[in-house]
Amino acid sequence: MKIFMIGTQRSGSNLLRLMLNQAPAIAAPHPPHILERFAPLLPLYGSLADDAAFDCLVDDVLRLVEANPVPWPVAFDRSDIRRRCHERSLVAVFGAVMDRMAEAGAKPDWVCKSLANVHFLPEIERCFGADARYLYLYRDGRDVCLSFMKAVVGEKTAYHVARQWHAEQQLALACGQRVPAAQYLALSYEELTQAPEPALRRLCAWLGTEFHPAMLDFHASDEAGRTASSGKMWENVRKPVMAGNSRKWLEGLSQDQIIDFESVAGDSLAALGYELEFVGKSCQARRYDAQAVAALDAENRRLKGVARQELSPADAAARKPQEDLLAEIRSRAVTA
Repeated sequence: MKIFMIGTQRSGSNLLRLMLNQAPAIAAPHPPHILERFAPLLPLYGSLADDAAFDCLVDDVLRLVEANPVPWPVAFDRSDIRRRCHERSLVAVFGAVMDRMAEAGAKPDWVCKSLANVHFLPEIERCFGADARYLYLYRDGRDVCLSFMKAVVGEKTAYHVARQWHAEQQLALACGQRVPAAQYLALSYEELTQAPEPALRRLCAWLGTEFHPAMLDFHASDEAGRTASSGKMWENVRKPVMAGNSRKWLEGLSQDQIIDFESVAGDSLAALGYELEFVGKSCQARRYDAQAVAALDAENRRLKGVARQELSPADAAARKPQEDLLAEIRSRAVTA
């Protein structure tokens, strides 16, 4: 069984994947975001029907995995991964890598917690068919917004986070309308953190796997330790479930930021059952002309730069091998 978490980052995916990783039948590694990072680079490889081009892609994907900030406890053989691919495509390489990782841990099933996979669902659905399960993990977008503002990654204005969050919720909801009902489950961060055992039992029943109490002790696992020590962004995974980690946006976001978020993403908030605080009550949704968007774009770029400058030396060093690899791959287009 191939389990794909879909949605938007900062929604509790590391928490959930560490819980699932405690199940005897499920492998849930920290993701190197293979599809998200390599899909834009595919044109640089040319036709994958060419042996050299496909071999280069396999090698580059494995180099990315091997440079992951949270190490994978598995060794890869390039020729083995090539043999596992049933077709010459990025998604097939991704599947072969995940299969080998699960096999190394003697687990039959795996979960990929790279929520950006929501952008590659047509290819995933085509490649994995009935073997795939789609786990839509969602969280109040305003809490997601606040989390992104504090993180080194991601968008940094309420407008930009809302635009991304809204688009990704719509893709995830559309998946639920498209795939067979048995292959899709929606789970909220709030449900997972406020009542973790019932939420996990419901999830395990859907997956057809047994619930284990160790799933609630995820924070004591070796994988949680490796994750927490690999970057400040993941340090909370060493803590038990934080039941009160919701609706922090009420104090953490300004009224102006909340209105921006609700103006852009109000439809998705409402579709998921989250009540709007201002838009439709004390004010109407804002409209953004080209000048306003340009100003927001400039502010978003500035805030991203600030976040990057504030990255600790240890976190920067952990990310550098993957960043250098991707820069090397992009440079091939210039030197070719």
